[in-house]
Amino acid sequence: MTGRAHVGLTPREVQTFIDDGFVKLENAFSPEMAKQCRDQLWTEIGLSPHHPQTWTQPIIRVASNSSRPFVEAANSSALTTAYDQLAGEGRWLAPQGLGTFPIRFPHPQSPGDDGWHIDASFGLESPHFMDWRVNIKSSGRALLMLFLLSDVGNDDAPTRVRVGSHKTIARQLLPYGPCGATLRQISMDGFASTADCPVALATGSAGDVYLCHPFLVHAAQPHRGKEPRFLAQPPLIPKGDFDPELPPSPVQIAIRIACGLAF
Repeated sequence: MTGRAHVGLTPREVQTFIDDGFVKLENAFSPEMAKQCRDQLWTEIGLSPHHPQTWTQPIIRVASNSSRPFVEAANSSALTTAYDQLAGEGRWLAPQGLGTFPIRFPHPQSPGDDGWHIDASFGLESPHFMDWRVNIKSSGRALLMLFLLSDVGNDDAPTRVRVGSHKTIARQLLPYGPCGATLRQISMDGFASTADCPVALATGSAGDVYLCHPFLVHAAQPHRGKEPRFLAQPPLIPKGDFDPELPPSPVQIAIRIACGLAF
């Protein structure tokens, strides 16, 4: 049971996603399942929640995990309904696990990865990540997602998001057409074009998930709290590019509104 009064998102929550570029789905999977995921990750990194003296690095990254708790968390009924609501019914591939995991620890040093950015979605075969690409159709990525696997308060390195920044990025990508832009091209100004956007923090309880527009500008930050923060940030993979024969999804609607296109 997810603990939600309903499965998926309300119409108001879908509109929030279109307007702000993200929506928080509370109780998307159970706290018990989140703990199972944390326990496996503790084992994988060879550390213990009971020995903070061993937490000597600000961040440890784990690539992915496809064991049962991770697959079930990614495919809860609340989430699969929300995937249909935001990316289009049946237009996405069921997640086969979760990843990547940036596990952040209380530490005086900067993690060194806290700059504003968007996530690339195709051209990932290029050896340098700044040559990875993103286009106006968001080829290769239906959603950016933040799975909270531990409770995350204001001091626990919550992801920072620039509210409404997806609209600015959509307008910047439009001239590049289907070939898209590299991360180097789209980030030449350090995302200064979105600097005036309000900043929200992805805080919440273990089992909450932030469902974000692929173009949302976001950033990490140092951990100033006491307990390690466990998070998964997988993409939702689309089955294909936007299909003009189908009604536009909220992901597409947000892009069209931002670019002044009809829908």
